[in-house]
Amino acid sequence: MASAWWPCLALALFSSLAASFGPRRIPRLGLVDGIEVYSTKINSKVTSRFAHNVITTRAVNHAEEAKEIFFDAELPKTGFITNFTLTIDGVTYPGNIKEKEVAKKQYEKAVSQGKTAGLVKASGRKLEKFTVSVNVAAGSKVTFELTYEELLKRNKGKYEMYLKIQPKQLVKHFEIDVHIFEPQGISTLDAEASFITNDLLGSALTKSFSGQKGHVSFKPSLDQQRSCPTCTDSLLNGDFTVTYDVNRESPGDVQIVNGYFVHFFAPQGLPVVPKNVVFVIDVSGSMSGRKIQQTRDALLKILEDVKKDDYLNFILFSGYVTTWKDQLVQATPENLQEAKTFVKSIRDQGSTNINDALLRAIHMLNKAQEEHRVPERSTSIIIMLTDGDANTGESRPEKIRENVRNAIEGKFSLYNLGFGRNLDYSFLESMALENQGLARRIYEDSDADLQLQGFYEEVANPLLTSVKVEYPDNAIQDLTQNSYQHFYDGSEIVVAGRLVDEDMNNFKADALSDLVYTKEVDVKEAEKALKEQDYIFGNFIERLWAYLTIEQLLEKRKNAQSEEKENLTAQALDLSLKYHFVTPLTSMVVTKPEDNENQMAFADKPGEDAEGKPSQHPARSATPSTAYQVRYQPPQNPYYYVDGDPHFIIQVPEKDDAICFNIDEDPGTVLSLIQDPVTGLSVNGQIIGDKRDSSNSNTRKTYFGKLGITNAQMDFRIEVTTEKITLWNGVVPTTLSWLDTVTVTQDGLSVTINRKKNMVISFGRGVTFVVVLHRVWKKHDFLGFYVVDSHRMSAQTHGLLGQFFHPFDFEVSDVHPGSDPTKPDAIMVVKNHQLTVTRGSQKDYRKDTSVGMKVNCWFVHNNGEGLIDGVHTDYIVSNLL
Repeated sequence: MASAWWPCLALALFSSLAASFGPRRIPRLGLVDGIEVYSTKINSKVTSRFAHNVITTRAVNHAEEAKEIFFDAELPKTGFITNFTLTIDGVTYPGNIKEKEVAKKQYEKAVSQGKTAGLVKASGRKLEKFTVSVNVAAGSKVTFELTYEELLKRNKGKYEMYLKIQPKQLVKHFEIDVHIFEPQGISTLDAEASFITNDLLGSALTKSFSGQKGHVSFKPSLDQQRSCPTCTDSLLNGDFTVTYDVNRESPGDVQIVNGYFVHFFAPQGLPVVPKNVVFVIDVSGSMSGRKIQQTRDALLKILEDVKKDDYLNFILFSGYVTTWKDQLVQATPENLQEAKTFVKSIRDQGSTNINDALLRAIHMLNKAQEEHRVPERSTSIIIMLTDGDANTGESRPEKIRENVRNAIEGKFSLYNLGFGRNLDYSFLESMALENQGLARRIYEDSDADLQLQGFYEEVANPLLTSVKVEYPDNAIQDLTQNSYQHFYDGSEIVVAGRLVDEDMNNFKADALSDLVYTKEVDVKEAEKALKEQDYIFGNFIERLWAYLTIEQLLEKRKNAQSEEKENLTAQALDLSLKYHFVTPLTSMVVTKPEDNENQMAFADKPGEDAEGKPSQHPARSATPSTAYQVRYQPPQNPYYYVDGDPHFIIQVPEKDDAICFNIDEDPGTVLSLIQDPVTGLSVNGQIIGDKRDSSNSNTRKTYFGKLGITNAQMDFRIEVTTEKITLWNGVVPTTLSWLDTVTVTQDGLSVTINRKKNMVISFGRGVTFVVVLHRVWKKHDFLGFYVVDSHRMSAQTHGLLGQFFHPFDFEVSDVHPGSDPTKPDAIMVVKNHQLTVTRGSQKDYRKDTSVGMKVNCWFVHNNGEGLIDGVHTDYIVSNLL
């Protein structure tokens, strides 16, 4: 349930561009050093709480010389960037996702060479700044488009879209456009901004909702943007917030599209469960001054909100531990007044003994329950506030965690609040997460007392404890987290997963706690209701499932060790690459050539290092970064093919090298080579055997004898054998021979057969395959399949070849003699696996179908184990087409 306690949505953005050269002068209308930003648009589509956000900024360089232009956007720390593109004078350079470490090394190299770079840095409690710069020639136009997605989490009864607006100059076309679709129906919708005047409120801002749809639009004119009637600086500088909630006629709602479902659970009208809470407060010497005063102020305000059925106590710790009362006491008016007097007397002193303080609190809660001093239906929590590391008593973080974990035994939750930055935040976070709680940083600002009070409000009203959401056995797979220690008033539990059978008619969802909530779902009706909506962006429920899964894998990874951590990392990385998410494990690559050299931009999302401080930009610190990066490099057309036994060859342009592997399966087996659910393209291959070889599977050779190529969107199929080529446009077949030399074109498709050599298949611009015919022995020829261009295929492409269309990296070390003196062995690290590989070579027959060209590669043994996703048998399919 931890995710529901964080601030709901912080869609913080701003678009700004400015020149960076020369002294600043008072700009004329719309210009800063010759750069005009003439359009900025923030477009958000929210469907079932999942937000798809696109920030588009257009600028032109009116100067007589090239200028550097910056694009800035403040993003939510919980959002995942999914794309960034540059369009310069009509030419668009798209982004691609790849593993983080490769980008980091190449970025550091680019920075050392003085190339242009960008950066994501922490810019607030909820935000981080994405910045990219590009050099634009005189008179040229540039368009920046950044896309990111985020699940809006419900907090205190509202979903909040928080946008940071700061264009830095007047913009001819400025617009915020938010469309919301909620199948449950929208109950409230509001929008406001810190900078909006009465004039803007009346004419520039519109908001409306009816039934399932809501709309917010903010379109200020140039005059409305001025800070004064004659000013040329912008009034737009501050926060723009959209808040809404949905109808709650039933405690849960299930939505389904294309075999994926999401279940929202938020019962209303329940009585609050009494709390037994122990506040464990650091009063060491480092808490002196404003910190201790703000702590006192926050606790006094919290005491005003404590309910009469709650039980509480205070434990103070410095070098030693003191308690307000020997045991928990009920929050009667008399006890609360006495507690306020105690809080006012808190003073800083001594060192920091976290271990003994927490063990004292745990013992106190256990004793209260064992002696029935608290209500039987109540929930127990510990809230600890500290600004430093343990330096008295037990000071080893690992041992403290062990002691606390063994003492709590999963019976209640621990929340750790870290005051300021000079503390071991990762220790606090790990300890909280493994005890069903969470950690939160309290910033040393003037409102620190309000931050503390605000956190307490989030956990002040538990409605259910030990909640578990269950589904029919054998009907659901790949389920996200479905059990939670608490459900708090104003929050929401979100569970997503996949249907085992997409054709099932209905299923039942049960939410179990003290009460049982059952939701019957008509699968077909639920799917039909969503598919008819214009607000849908792609397979959004599948993407929402992937988003939640990645988020939870990364959370579990924080406390995992050795092999478990490696497995969690690999799973999160695979999903990040498959669904094109920039996460802490991946990076985005965008191409932008300049002066015939690579121009690289890089975005670094800071995490928390071991001391809880933001990790530094890798080019400016020797400390390894835990952040993710975005970088830019020139476009390349790598090759991927399968030929021979069958040998799969994957080029990795960044390494100027290639990887190869074989698949050993029985004749007749059909393998998935490429599968793209977005474009509808798929390629399958059927294996044949070498009649001259032994039937022994260890010695026989196998090849591809048939290929099936389909395009579902075009309703087009091609079956290629060693004797003929059959094309279907709908249900009508056309048969061609390898003896032909012919070209067939139709509706974006081109098929060219070069007699007895090869055939070239092109689906529009950007997808080109070549099939090579090998005449080896009589009546038993075979086929080779080559991908010449795949850049128009989607990020969701998979298959034995298709999975490698996504960027990936590998490292080779410890090259040493192998069993064959001519083929050395080495250690390869790829996809978080360490493999023993062998240097070898294969043949590329695209240009010469008889002799071929030698290609050196690192051979991965055992059917590509460790290189391909899953195992090779996962790619066996039932039929060719």
